[in-house]
Amino acid sequence: MKKRMVLLILTLVLGMVIAACSGDKSANIEAKLSAKEMIDQMMEKVEQPSLMELQPDEVKSLYNIEPEKLEDFSIRIPMMNVKTNEIAILKVKDAKDVADVELAVKERAESVQKQFEHYLPDQYENAKNYKLITKGNYVLLIISDKPDELVEVYESFFKQK
Repeated sequence: MKKRMVLLILTLVLGMVIAACSGDKSANIEAKLSAKEMIDQMMEKVEQPSLMELQPDEVKSLYNIEPEKLEDFSIRIPMMNVKTNEIAILKVKDAKDVADVELAVKERAESVQKQFEHYLPDQYENAKNYKLITKGNYVLLIISDKPDELVEVYESFFKQK
């Protein structure tokens, strides 16, 4: 009887530990700053060419994303069409829309590639080597000659709740 009780208690404790560890941690990821503040700091720490802020009404036309799906975002695009550099941080309101936003961002990166495919070879290489990273409800696009440095700065903005 005593062995059964110990086995039952051990099974219950193990079940609780497994249940606690299997929770969806992606929903608990939260940035310390707004999307705009993150990009400002990224550009401060990693030199980029002049980039301008994309206006909310331009999100639909360039990224094919309904702005209503986004809780927060900041997108920087080149001021002149001789660079491919682009940084976009999109915080999606609803986790069910993250895959759609990822797809739209990937299509945007492919569109930039097509623009530069026969234009400027070095910029085409930047566009081909874009970074697309998803953390919880955040989607990041980086097109740059220094993508890894920018990703490193971006990663520093997150904490697990």
